[in-house]
Parts: sequence; structure tokens; C-alpha cells
Amino acid sequence: MQTKFEKQFLAAHKVSTPLVSIRTFDAKSTVDHVKKLVDSAENPISVLVWDCVTGIMAKNKPGEKTLSKAITATQTSQELTLQLAEALRVASNMGEDAILFISNAHLFWQDATTLQGVWNLRDSFKAWGSMLVLLTGNGAILPPELANDFLVLDEPLPTRDDLTRIVLETFEYAKLPAPSEKTASDAVTALIGLPSFTAEQATAMCLSVETKKLDTLGLWDRKRQAINQTRGLAVLETDASLENIGGLGQFKQYLERIMTGKNPPHVILLWDEIEKSFAGMGSDSSGVKTALGGNVLSWSQDTGMRGIIALGVPGAGKTEVVKATGNKYGIPVIAFNLSDMEHGIVGSSNEYLRNAQAVIDAISDKNVLSIATCNKIDSLPAEIQRRFATHGIFFFDAPNAEERASIWKVYRDKFKLPDTMKTPNDTGWTGAEIKNCASRAHELNIDLEESAHYIIPVTVSNAAPIDVLRRNSSDKYLSASHEGRFVYHDTGASPENVPENGRKMR
Repeated sequence: MQTKFEKQFLAAHKVSTPLVSIRTFDAKSTVDHVKKLVDSAENPISVLVWDCVTGIMAKNKPGEKTLSKAITATQTSQELTLQLAEALRVASNMGEDAILFISNAHLFWQDATTLQGVWNLRDSFKAWGSMLVLLTGNGAILPPELANDFLVLDEPLPTRDDLTRIVLETFEYAKLPAPSEKTASDAVTALIGLPSFTAEQATAMCLSVETKKLDTLGLWDRKRQAINQTRGLAVLETDASLENIGGLGQFKQYLERIMTGKNPPHVILLWDEIEKSFAGMGSDSSGVKTALGGNVLSWSQDTGMRGIIALGVPGAGKTEVVKATGNKYGIPVIAFNLSDMEHGIVGSSNEYLRNAQAVIDAISDKNVLSIATCNKIDSLPAEIQRRFATHGIFFFDAPNAEERASIWKVYRDKFKLPDTMKTPNDTGWTGAEIKNCASRAHELNIDLEESAHYIIPVTVSNAAPIDVLRRNSSDKYLSASHEGRFVYHDTGASPENVPENGRKMR
């Protein structure tokens, strides 16, 4: 069965579409793919490729004849086609049934000569039934001078069936017995989201001829490296465990129900401090951010992305519990940093963003749970709030006395601090501050009370904004810690002495 890309390309060739741009993760694989498609046709089609090192080169026998004819007609030489302008001039004499690929076209199309040479081929290639194909990086945007004349196609990353074939062929090439169904399935899960060439290399490197085993953990390492090379994406690696995170009972329970429900996500996207990513969206001075924000909204809508906003006091464990959830259920947690994709030129920023989105779509099969942490929700545009909170907004307050006690136990054990060491006055402390106190006591070889002298809790240093945040969130959002809504009563008492301070539903 033909893929959507194959059907689109063959349909374009059938109706003599002269100018095509293919956005791809692996240009060589794209050329080989298309060559295989057209080589199976009844009529021979010339396939040629240009790059800035070798000039125009034929990829099949008909291509050799076409190139020879075009060079003779142009009265030039193959060496001179190293210059793209000259290569395009040669292309104007290729005649019928030719496909010419231009490698890394996005690196050259800002040149006026290149733009003119490409545009000059439109009518002649249309008449001949030939095709000029610009190969670009995924997410590249055509310059406005060419945008209306080109058909733009996206070649997707390899499917699970494609990757299964790669794994089986690698075993066969190594002259090893075919892997078990489970081994092949685990390998494909680790490889999904990688280009064909990268997947082939990773599989070959992780397959031991001596042991006849495939190191699937090694495949995951290669995948993490590939994702981390994508601008704006980073796989979060941590030893965090839900059992070692005190409190946050309702939020942890809700995530558990999602992960064990009928449609568990394949990837968790973490948008840390999302209000900073979209600050200024829609203002006259933030055209790039507005464009990126609109793109994100469309993408999340089109993929049916589920979302949760984790709002609250800094250091209350929002990020840590997300990473721990990924650990427990064996799915990657990927930080999505929109700010890293920003560029002064809107087109470049959108290119980075679309590239990251394509990677996420491939890895997750478009089944993503998006979790955004937020400290100041009033600065987050309403449309972003709606899209990112399809599964609710949870408020994370500083832990109460019982929750702090469980957090202290975790970090006493981690840093090997004796139970006899007295716990300092920790009223208003967050989990992050308890961790810092225990870590510093271990590092400096001092007791916890002395270590506490170096701690100023955020609920003190940032008291006024946190009080405003609590007031504005009261009775509006779910509590991360206890059943029901977060409710704040300002009685002047410490949080653990206030019966309904975010703990119970009215």
C-alpha cells in the first residue's frame, strides 16, 4: 500500500507538476525512495541530483543520457555545474521525463541568480513533463518569490513497519537468526522518530554478533542524542521516583489514571514556566512570538493534544513529579523550549518549530500529554490557557506539616542523615528548600538546623506575589495535594493550621 507521500508525489508527476519542494529529515533516503518509485514505472525516467561538491550527477542510465545531451546542448562541462546557476542553465536543456534534485536547496535560495534560474525552469519543465525537486530540511519555508509556484511535500519519518524492516534486515545482514517478535517490537519503540539512516546505524551499532543480542537500551541512548540535537527539545533524564515525592496526592493520582487509562500517552511534553514562553504574544512588538504561538495552537488542535497546567508556588514539585511519572511508566519526558526556537526572522523560527513538532509527532504517534508548569497564570494568554488545560489546572501550594515530614524522610535517606538530627523550623518551606537544606548539611558536614540558617523560603522572600497568587487561585483550580479545589483562607496562620488552606472542597 502506498503512503500518503508516495501518492502525492506520483500524482504530481503524473500531471506534470514542474516545481516541487520536499522537506525531509534524510535527503539521500528521499532520493533513493523517489528513484525506486519512478524506476518501477513503464517509461524510463531520468533521475539526476545536484550538490555543491559534485555538481549534477546521474542516478540511473536514462539520467546519464539526459545529462550528456544537456551538457552538449549548453556547451559546458560537468565540472562547471558545481555552480548552481550553471547547473540550472544545463537543466533548461534536459528535455522530457527528467527529475532533477537540488540538495540543501534552502542554503542557496536567498541568492537572486538561483531564484531566477529556478523560476526560469517552470514553464519548460511543465511542457516537458519534467520536475525540479528542491530538497530542504524539515520545516524550511520557500522564499516569497517562489512560494506560489511550488508544490510543497513533507516526507515523514519512517513508520513502524519501515523500522521493523530495518531491524530484520540488520539481523539478516549480520547473518544472525531473526529476532523475536518482542525484541523487534522493543527495538522499533526505541527507534520510532529517527530518520532511516540514523535508525540503521543505531541498530547496527547496538547489535552484538558475539552475543546475538540487540541492546535496546543503547538504541534509546541514540534516540535521546538525536532528540537533543533538535533545537528546542531535550530529553529529561532523572532518577526521580513518585514514591520519593511527598504530598501532591491528587495530582499523582490523576496522572496515574491517565497513564493506566484507555489511551495512555506515548510522550510527555514538559513546558517549564510556560508564561515566559508566550509573554507578549499578540503585541505589536512580538511578531515572532505571536507567529510561534499561533503555530503551537494549530498544532495542538490538529493532533488532539491533551494538556494540564501545573500552577503554583515555585519549588513545590511541579517539574519533579512530571519527570517521576515518566520514569514510572517508561515513557520519555521531553522539555519543549519555545524560546530556544525564537529567531529574529519569523520564517527561521517557524522552521525550527515545525522541525521539533515533526519529531514529537513521529516519536509519539501524535499521542502526547502536554504538561505546562506556571508561576504567574495571569500573564498567560487566554487562548493558550484553554488549549493547555484540557485536563485541568492544578494548584501546587507549599506542603503542609504532614507532607513536609514525608519529604524530610526522603532526603534524610538520600543524603544518609541520621534520624537523631533535629529537623529545623520549616514552616512555609517547599520541597525544593527541604532538599537544599539536606543536601547542604551532607555536603558541609553540618547539622540540619545549622544548614537551615542558609535557607530563606520563597514564601518569605516572595511573600507578596505568592499571597496574590493564592488569593487569585482560590476556588478556581484543583488542588494538587488533596481532593477537590484549592481554597485559600488568609487568617494569618501558617498553612498547616488552616483547615481549608487548599486542602478541602467547599
